[in-house]
Amino acid sequence: MGLGKGGDLGGLAGADAHCQALAGAVGAGTRTWHAYLSTQARPGQPAVSARDRIGKGPWYNWSYAQRGDPQNAIISQDLSELHGDTLVQAQRGSNLFKQSAVTEKGQVIHGIGDAPPIQHEILTGSKWDGRAYTDDADHTCNNRTNSSTGSAQVGHSDRIGNGSSWN
Repeated sequence: MGLGKGGDLGGLAGADAHCQALAGAVGAGTRTWHAYLSTQARPGQPAVSARDRIGKGPWYNWSYAQRGDPQNAIISQDLSELHGDTLVQAQRGSNLFKQSAVTEKGQVIHGIGDAPPIQHEILTGSKWDGRAYTDDADHTCNNRTNSSTGSAQVGHSDRIGNGSSWN
């Protein structure tokens, strides 16, 4: 769920606060939540990679765990598995797919083949490996501060299209 201002999330701090508020609204606010977002280097600001903001793992799907479905609750054991850092890991993939990439309310996100609207875009501003872009193109809506111009790199929660990456 966005803030209604396009890619302007108030920077990383605003995006983190929004994630924390969404988690709190569904009873998961006792933990610290971070938005999975990368930013690009700007004058006086280094790039930040999304994978460096989320810890070392493991990660669990909170809604599956709440439903007592431990087989689908684990998303990934570590950063390498989550992002497919090795060829074998990339081929196998993480347990992040259409049925496990759900909203904070546990709802499956409409993707390819579902009734409109298709909402499978995951706003990350990240390359497939969770790292920030280093080129001159804007992949982050000016680091989540601009709703009028620019662009943002997205992945797909159903892993269809975009090279089948959720990033």
